Amino acid sequence: MSDASTALGVRLYPDLVERDGLAPALIETATAHQLDIGRVTAPDQGRARFTCAELHSGQGVVCVGLGSQARYFMVDLRVDGEVQARGDAMDLLQVAQMAAAWHAGATLAELTARFPFMEETKRHTAAPVAQVS
Repeated sequence: MSDASTALGVRLYPDLVERDGLAPALIETATAHQLDIGRVTAPDQGRARFTCAELHSGQGVVCVGLGSQARYFMVDLRVDGEVQARGDAMDLLQVAQMAAAWHAGATLAELTARFPFMEETKRHTAAPVAQVS
């Protein structure tokens, strides 16, 4: 059994095992559909090398991970390290299409409207501090 098949699980992700992990599968999917998803990276070692990918653009980073009990792709969209939107997609092509739209400059509102699996995260602003006189 290869390292990829051990890390990914052949039953849930046979297509990713064939491509030696999530990052190469995202690159191949994007290329096959002529999508520009930005620079794609993955951790250098360990199980995460096969199960995680980051897609970098000028707007922020799309972080993709895998479900462990069922087949789905967990997506976090981060700007300056803070999660701005997240979602779960069943299809790797949907993830690549969303990442390409983000890389091309789509706003969070445009992304969540076009890709219903993505949801903008709630931002909590700090309440003003009362001044004691």
